[in-house]
Amino acid sequence: MTHSWMVEHRVAVRWLAVLLPVVVGAALVLVRDSMSGAAAAMVLVLAVVAAAATGDRVAGVGAALSATASFDFFLTVPYYSLAITYRDDVQLAVTLVLVGLAVTEIAVWGRRQQAAALRRDGYLQGLAHLLDLPPEADEHERGRVIAAAVNQVLGADRTEWVAGAPAADDAVVDTDGEVRAAGAVLDVRRLGLPTESYTAIPVRAADRLVGHFRVVTSTRVVHPSGEQLRVAMLLADRMGALSSAT
Repeated sequence: MTHSWMVEHRVAVRWLAVLLPVVVGAALVLVRDSMSGAAAAMVLVLAVVAAAATGDRVAGVGAALSATASFDFFLTVPYYSLAITYRDDVQLAVTLVLVGLAVTEIAVWGRRQQAAALRRDGYLQGLAHLLDLPPEADEHERGRVIAAAVNQVLGADRTEWVAGAPAADDAVVDTDGEVRAAGAVLDVRRLGLPTESYTAIPVRAADRLVGHFRVVTSTRVVHPSGEQLRVAMLLADRMGALSSAT
């Protein structure tokens, strides 16, 4: 499953994460007489790891709790009851919860680090596009290349270079990286960029507005970080500098 699929089907992923340890626990009933409780717990940890690998904390925690309940219900005496008779089984159940929660936190942290690395790679690739610009490139070509870089940095549907000022109802990215619409600052980290209007990144050359990059996010909500917006502004400034030089 790709990360984007998991985001779009978050509820289904969480339900699967909870159900998987139950299925594994039920299957272990067939071999519980020949398997130690510790070995059975380790098998259930694998189900938690699979859930935690989605990077969804709720899925991982749900799988950890479900695995513990399945261990208790299917594999400890008295069977098919949530009561636990033996002290060793209690310790294993507690350990299973703690290990499951720890694995989940590690997986979530790893996902965040991977996402940050991919963003940085996207920024570098976007900036690298500028190095491919031939000196004789006209405004249209410069706009096309830099728009592609901005689009990659923000993860938008489409970004295009438009000469002239943004429309009155466009959201506008300020020089400080904030997005404003109708005079109010938008919380894009929480709400995302507008999906029913454009987001404009103004381009100025010699203190004169020469155009803007029109960012389109109509098919999905995009939540750019402040870092991403600042990189997009730097790219727009590069367009302005190139326009001033010609």
